[in-house]
Amino acid sequence: MAAKDKTKTDVRLKDFWRQNDRFADLFNAVIFEGKEVLKAEELREMDTDMSGIIRFRDYEESVVRVRDVVKKTAYGAEFIVLCIENQQRIHYAMPLRALLYDGLGYLKEYQEITHARKKEKGLETGDEFLSGMRREDRLHPIVSIIVYYGEKRWDGPLSLKDMVGDMPEEISRIFSDYRMNLVQVRDSEKYTFHNEDVRIVFEISREIMKGNFERIARRYNREIRAELAAVIGRITDFGEIIRQADGREVVNMCSSLENLKKQGIEQGIEQGIEQGIEQGIEQGIERGVQMRDRELVVRMLGMGRTVEEIADLLGIPAQKAVGIQREQEEKN
Repeated sequence: MAAKDKTKTDVRLKDFWRQNDRFADLFNAVIFEGKEVLKAEELREMDTDMSGIIRFRDYEESVVRVRDVVKKTAYGAEFIVLCIENQQRIHYAMPLRALLYDGLGYLKEYQEITHARKKEKGLETGDEFLSGMRREDRLHPIVSIIVYYGEKRWDGPLSLKDMVGDMPEEISRIFSDYRMNLVQVRDSEKYTFHNEDVRIVFEISREIMKGNFERIARRYNREIRAELAAVIGRITDFGEIIRQADGREVVNMCSSLENLKKQGIEQGIEQGIEQGIEQGIEQGIERGVQMRDRELVVRMLGMGRTVEEIADLLGIPAQKAVGIQREQEEKN
């Protein structure tokens, strides 16, 4: 049965991170190494629209950009701006995109300062008038985290320098680099999360990507909130989990995963009946099992698992895993 949940994945993820306790926990885990530095009650929502007009002497151009989630919090004598960007696929220009987003954030604040100074006529020197701001005016730091939800390991650049060709040592030494803060859900076990919602979503999604269904069954032999299950279903792209979460308050993950395994069997039965095969149900079941095994083997090969590891995890003959690997290589 197709999932009824019509919510778009990006909207679901934005809604998840908009909660202050989850937002603070992500930054504490990634930026502050698990120390609970940022407090949820001190976070304030900010406008996500970073659109602005870039002006030159005789030319101007508008740039339209909207960030996913933006908040600010007091830190020291001033405040800092914190941003989360959700990324579902690898983007080989992501450091440049992240740099643009942060740059537009600084441009937006700069333009707010120049507007205020112009209104109050508070610029005294020629240099201040040219700059549109006072010498003591300062921008507030912007810290961004890119959360990557893909099953495939990130093989793209992590910094602007990674996107640039080879440079002589003299140039490399003075090159102004920009490094993005990337979090991969599939490798998130290295972070210490204190918020239970964040920990559940990251851990279950990570184990599904790795095919560790038995481990999930052992650790989560209980019900979790349907909202979290829906987020997990969106991250892992498993419609069965989304369907289980639709219209409910809680979801039993063991039941969802068991239904997930049965999906391939049911699809095989339906295909067998539709084709009018004389013994459609029996052949459909067999075909469904084959489809399920093939899908899981291909997924795990894409994650870098060896055929021996895959055979052991799925409980299938190693020869079968090797055969699927060869067929996949021939297709590619």
